[in-house]
Amino acid sequence: MARFEVPLGIVLAGGEGKRLMPLTADRAKPAVPFGGSYRLIDFVLSNLVNADMRKIAVLTQYKSHSLDRHITTTWRMSTLLENYVTPVPAQQRLGPRWYTGSADAILQNFNLIHDENPKHVVVFGADHVYRMDPSQMYDQHLSTGAGVTIAAIRMPRSEAHDFGVIELAEDGITIKKFHEKPSDPPAMPGHPDLALVSMGNYIFKRDVMEEALILDSEDLESRHDLGGNIIPMLTAAGQAKVYDFEHNVVPGATERDKGYWRDVGSIDAYYDAHMDLVSIHPIFNLYNREWPLLTNPPSLPPAKFS
Repeated sequence: MARFEVPLGIVLAGGEGKRLMPLTADRAKPAVPFGGSYRLIDFVLSNLVNADMRKIAVLTQYKSHSLDRHITTTWRMSTLLENYVTPVPAQQRLGPRWYTGSADAILQNFNLIHDENPKHVVVFGADHVYRMDPSQMYDQHLSTGAGVTIAAIRMPRSEAHDFGVIELAEDGITIKKFHEKPSDPPAMPGHPDLALVSMGNYIFKRDVMEEALILDSEDLESRHDLGGNIIPMLTAAGQAKVYDFEHNVVPGATERDKGYWRDVGSIDAYYDAHMDLVSIHPIFNLYNREWPLLTNPPSLPPAKFS
């Protein structure tokens, strides 16, 4: 469908990555090398830029030097077209405190949103391995008029307890309930062994998001987390819709890697994702001429894990 504006992109890259130690001893989780000279953050940035969403603020916090260097060295956009990928360190704009959660991170950077004045804001995580065309999700977001659209993927129920789990209303798109890391994840209707889980990728109406973040900031009991507080709030208000990642069509993708998505939050998951790359016909192929990883690895110094 025709789009009247390009949304502002916010990438949440402040993760400490404790479960990836010792790889995160000297760097934030999104800066951990992957597939040789790439970094985990290159996947989300490539997806957004390939989809022509080229005004992107990367919110950092912990051990951000390696990540800042990578972004400023390799992600150079056209300033003539007012495009940018810029790291934004925690600035304590609301007082002498660091971010208390992902929702608070956005709240403390309202100035970035006000400067661009978009009608919609794309908020994606920085530490997953996947290909996605976010413009297809954005088209659905506009057509449904959702306050927030959440990208979701099917996952075995036995593994879903580490994620936000979605229950849908009868229309198959409105979110009826959102469970953040439930001990007993609800199954998808007709699929007792599967659950529908959030990928940590959201598109918000700007006014809906700002109102929700301000209300949340006034709740002293809140953890100020997008998945734990903001999404349940908007779900209860009937504002939340789901985008099924299974319907996303990425140019150049094969049947083998279509719908591939990995959360590399632990050493075992990090290893398994690398094993997906190394066969003669890999489960996930880093090389895709039509939807490339856009960073320039040869310009980077070798990664050091010591």
